[in-house]
Parts: sequence; C-alpha cells; structure tokens
Amino acid sequence: MDEFSKETLVYERPNTLTDFTTHYCPGCTHGIAHRLTAEVLEEMNARERAVGVASVGCSVFAYNYFNFDFVQAPHGRAPAMATGVKRLLPDRIVFTYQGDGDLASIGMSEIVAAAARGENITVVFINNTNYGMTGGQMAPTTLPGQVTTSSPHGRDVETAGFPIRVSEMLSTLDGATYVVRRSLHDPKNIRMAKKALRIAFTVQERGLGFSMVELLSTCPTNWGMTPMESLHWVETKMIPYYPVGDYKVAPVVAEIKV
Repeated sequence: MDEFSKETLVYERPNTLTDFTTHYCPGCTHGIAHRLTAEVLEEMNARERAVGVASVGCSVFAYNYFNFDFVQAPHGRAPAMATGVKRLLPDRIVFTYQGDGDLASIGMSEIVAAAARGENITVVFINNTNYGMTGGQMAPTTLPGQVTTSSPHGRDVETAGFPIRVSEMLSTLDGATYVVRRSLHDPKNIRMAKKALRIAFTVQERGLGFSMVELLSTCPTNWGMTPMESLHWVETKMIPYYPVGDYKVAPVVAEIKV
C-alpha cells in the first residue's frame, strides 16, 4: 500500500485541468497560473460556464490544459475575441490568457480598447519580460539593461524606450474596474494571486466591468538561469520595477468578499 493513502491526500489536480503533459520549460510558472485559474473557476462552480481565449505565445496551447471551452485568437486579438464571445453569451465567464509579447505589443490597441469600453471580461496577463515562445527577444516589458536575444548588450532605453507598465496604464481608464499585479515567485504571493483571480472573476460574474490580473512570471530558459535563480530574479529585479499591488479597485469591488 502506498504510504500516502487517500485519507492523507491534501493536493490533487482539479477537474478543471486536463491530464496533459506540460510543454512549458522546467521552472516556468505558467503552470502555476494555469492551476490557480482552474482552481478558482472550479471553486466558483463555473467550469460549465467558462470560455477561455488563448493568445499567441507560450500560452498558445492553453486550451490543451483546461477542461472547458476554449477558443484560439489571432496574435494580439484575444480581447476582441473575448468581447465577441461575452456579448453573444453574456451568461458565460469569459477570460483571455495572454503573455506580455501578445498583450503589450501587437495587442496593445486591443487591450486598451477593451478596458476603455469597460468590457465585462477578465484578462490573465503573464509578464515574463520577453518573447518566450520565439526565442527570448526583447518585449515591451523587458527591463532596462536586461539582456535578451535581440538586446545582447542589454535594453538601452535611449534607443528602445522604457518598459511599459501595463497595469498602471490601464488603471487610468474609466472603463477598468479591477486591475492588479501579483507575482508567482513564492507561496505567499501565489496565494495572493489566487485571491486576486477570484475577485477578478467575481467582478465579471456580477457584471461590474473589465478586470485584469497581471502575474509576474519566470522564464528560466530564455533568461539563462536555473529555476531557483529565476524566482530570485523576479523578487529582486522585476518587483522593484513592477511593484505588486492594486492599481484600480472600483468602490463596488470593495463589497466582494473571497
């Protein structure tokens, strides 16, 4: 008999995740973001009502991992597709799952327009400061001085400009209801990220408008680090530039208890 009996099991795969072998690199925290999203939707009894919109990037195969309806959007167009799905099926919980290359570069106009309109959708935004899928090139979120495959001497802000702080920018739009940034680098912050996702989906469920949770995530392969080193890098390099916090919490959100 296995030493860990059913009675001692405290952690198992939620039904909202499929039994699919991961394609993500070792140490990548996309898997944590997937699990948190799945757990929240399951706890809300929303699996049968959920519709995810996959972006183009490392998350392009997100639909393989979630055990509910998913659609694939063209590069950068996930907010537009989510808008269409939600307007056609207003009773569904519709969310996009996007990386920083997809959302903050080719899709910048789409995310700004969706937030400005106050579309009743939720955005899960993964920020790992590079184009993860295509080889680790410089992204709109790449830190000053950060080395990437297209900035081998580090990001030069005089020629490439400064990184874009997406949460801070979207929080200025009247249509945004709930915009926060969390991190996935340690257990405490992971718990905070899950709570933020629960609030974001509840905002949508109550018809309160646009919500986004930005998640600071690791990319050990493209950063040229071990998984442990990459977690430390998020804490010491990313968070000082991208502070974890609440950037737009409308008064109606204060009534939400999770």
